[in-house]
Amino acid sequence: MFAVTPLWTKFLLSFVPLFVAIDVLGILPIFISLTEGMSDRQRKKLAVESTLTALVVAVIFALAGRPIFTFLGITITDFRIGGGIILLVLAVSDLLFSTEERKRKETSIGVVPIGTPLIIGPAALTTILLLVDTYGIFLTMFSIFINLILVLIVFANSGYVIKILGNAGSRAFAKVASLFLAAIAVMMIRVGLVEILSNN
Repeated sequence: MFAVTPLWTKFLLSFVPLFVAIDVLGILPIFISLTEGMSDRQRKKLAVESTLTALVVAVIFALAGRPIFTFLGITITDFRIGGGIILLVLAVSDLLFSTEERKRKETSIGVVPIGTPLIIGPAALTTILLLVDTYGIFLTMFSIFINLILVLIVFANSGYVIKILGNAGSRAFAKVASLFLAAIAVMMIRVGLVEILSNN
């Protein structure tokens, strides 16, 4: 048996919290919902785009998160509420409009809302700040990279889930996922408002 070195222990301790914060299996149904009607090639392209967006946001935040937020005069709570509003609008649009109508209105959902705030949202950003303070920038960056590789693999292979569900099942699944997306959005707004009120 291999001995677990302190470095590997630190890596696991930095990897697991970020894995939980990103929750790739939890956001997979929402990814499937937002990519309803797309071809497998389009879905894979979107998976790459959203993962790269998440990587850029995560790296910038790991390197200069606190100074940027301080300079802009915003907090994680503000980010949470803003992200929640965006997700709520998107969820309502997804429930009320057809796939064709949504495609005419959408430009790139890979950046917003999939890249951020779904993959890298308030929970992940807060976790990244804590990891940098606890384990340093190198291990945090490595954990971000490995986690996002897993996200890319899961998203790129979401077509298999859709094939199993079939067209009718996929559409029904997408609508249910949109309802959960709306609930997640309301939760983000609610938690943000509670934090603001509790600090006043």
